[in-house]
Amino acid sequence: MTQAPPKLVTFDEFIAWHPDNVQARYELHNGVIIEMPPPTGDHEEVIGFLAAQLTLEFTRLRLPYFIPKTAFVRMPENKSGYEPDIVIINRQNLVNEPLWKKESTLTQGASIPLAVEVVSASWRDDYAHKLIDYEALGIPEYWIVDYLALGGRRFIGNPKQPTISIYSLVEDEYQLNQFRFNDYIQSPIFSELTLAAQQIFQAGT
Repeated sequence: MTQAPPKLVTFDEFIAWHPDNVQARYELHNGVIIEMPPPTGDHEEVIGFLAAQLTLEFTRLRLPYFIPKTAFVRMPENKSGYEPDIVIINRQNLVNEPLWKKESTLTQGASIPLAVEVVSASWRDDYAHKLIDYEALGIPEYWIVDYLALGGRRFIGNPKQPTISIYSLVEDEYQLNQFRFNDYIQSPIFSELTLAAQQIFQAGT
């Protein structure tokens, strides 16, 4: 396994260090390189299903969007960089992205209409650090898909139930709506999307 440098690093140092052609995934959290836990098959099925549904929708609407295989989202302070499970990119804003061509890295909320994290064992990152950072960057919409109800009760309620949390940016602050069971997703960006929460949860079972 590739060993991460022990000292705190900047995002630029992280990208220079980042190993190529390895199975492991890494992110930079406040200067610390974190090896992400390997995904399960169910986790990947949820990602695949949701990515396909979103692609169908923005293709139908003829929006200039695409979903990359790999892309980093760098935070402005240069100490954190994340690799969302799904990130929709607005192709029209890539001309303003200085790191896109060489590093597949996004630095502006205007380039990212929607970011999605499918919750795994590291759920605290999704509900805490990433939520705060995506809001600060100005990403218009952030989905947390907690299909196994792993998140804390303060985030998904008690008793815990599989939950999709959709955070929408309103006057620079995220507003939260949550969806469970057969609730239909309500997305400000994809207002015509017809997709029930349970359809997403079932993709991982």
